[in-house]
Amino acid sequence: MPSAKPEIRAIYWDIGGVLLTNGWDHEERARVLQQFAIPRDEYESRHEEANDRWEKGELSDDAFLKETVFFKERSFTPAEFLQAVRAQSKWLPGGAKNVIAAARSHSGLKLAMLNNESGPLNDYRIETFGLAEYFDGFFCSAYLGMRKPDPRIFRAGTAMLHFEPEECAFVDDRENNCAAAAGVGLHAIQYKGEEQLAKALDALGVRLG
Repeated sequence: MPSAKPEIRAIYWDIGGVLLTNGWDHEERARVLQQFAIPRDEYESRHEEANDRWEKGELSDDAFLKETVFFKERSFTPAEFLQAVRAQSKWLPGGAKNVIAAARSHSGLKLAMLNNESGPLNDYRIETFGLAEYFDGFFCSAYLGMRKPDPRIFRAGTAMLHFEPEECAFVDDRENNCAAAAGVGLHAIQYKGEEQLAKALDALGVRLG
């Protein structure tokens, strides 16, 4: 006789592309770079390595900007640039807000953020959008020193709330992050809209109605 599926006791959520717009992805960068008349290739050639360190908490905002934007004199300040970066964050149209709110009222179910973000931007988004009302845990790459899809971040997130991976669902809009989470044992759901998400959770025994 096959063993029963374990009860889902926690759901871990990506934020950018699921609940909010992305914090500093391709589209956001394009808008801000255009606003400040910075050539896209000039920035992008410096972005990847510095962003990896920024989102692991190895670079402060000032150090990140010095490597990517302020390696030469500009007509604007780092504070003005960061303000423009933060202004890109909005509620995601068609995002999972309603599903998360329903899951929040689900008795005994823990909800946690598990996202790649620089520390200050992560904190800004939590405060600005009142995310502490939705989540019990906040597992940000900048504070854990590792980024998705590193399998260690999923193991750390589940262990820090004292759950086994098999007791947890994970929601992310990116296929590679979902694959990494599933490889660790979480029940991964690639986000493609609220209706699809609610059905996927229902199939795991998480009934929100």
